[in-house]
Amino acid sequence: MANNKPQETEHTSIDEVNDTLTGISEKVQNNPRVILWGSLIVTAIVAVILIYVYVVREPGKNAANNAVGQADIELLMGNDSVALAKYQQVAANEGYDGANLARLNAAILLYKDKKYEEAIKYLNDYSAGESIIGASSKSLEGDCYVNLKKYNEALDCFKQAVKISDNNPHYTPAFLLKEATVYRELKDYKNEAAVYELIDRDYPNYGAEVGIDLKKYLKRAQNAAQAGA
Repeated sequence: MANNKPQETEHTSIDEVNDTLTGISEKVQNNPRVILWGSLIVTAIVAVILIYVYVVREPGKNAANNAVGQADIELLMGNDSVALAKYQQVAANEGYDGANLARLNAAILLYKDKKYEEAIKYLNDYSAGESIIGASSKSLEGDCYVNLKKYNEALDCFKQAVKISDNNPHYTPAFLLKEATVYRELKDYKNEAAVYELIDRDYPNYGAEVGIDLKKYLKRAQNAAQAGA
């Protein structure tokens, strides 16, 4: 008796599976139009994806990249104004990574021309997919704000650059140094000193690498903070 029970259970389970498969087969046989339309819909979706990839996206990407390449050549030849115009044209009319890179390059050239507000507009539209480039673009935006004497906005940009750079030993302390400089301009000597302490603690070799006596600047900030207390 004990040996028959599992066999009955197994048989029942197999029967249930067979019944399910039979039911599916009957539905397929009885509804050929449903299957046909389902297949046509899937085929259509695949076709749309392939058309987008090979007819729209890839040519678009190639066009944008070629246009950026032409602007790069002008830049290498020293024709900054021509290069800027080409970068701006790509940023306005193209898409994909080429247009994104064109925005950053346009912002750099606009910064060199001291057109800080225009540079900020391009930087706001720029989307960075890599931490160091993203952090550097935020730092450049902060530099623009510094030159416009908008120190609170600059400070926010440098803080974002520090966060994005993810403790990179060469870039993060550079952004922190800019942050400290803005604090000094705002006469916030306490926070200035705190930033120098952070650089000295977490990046002890940075000062020697760039030729800056961080302890000297730290002492200066501490003295100013005590004098204003």
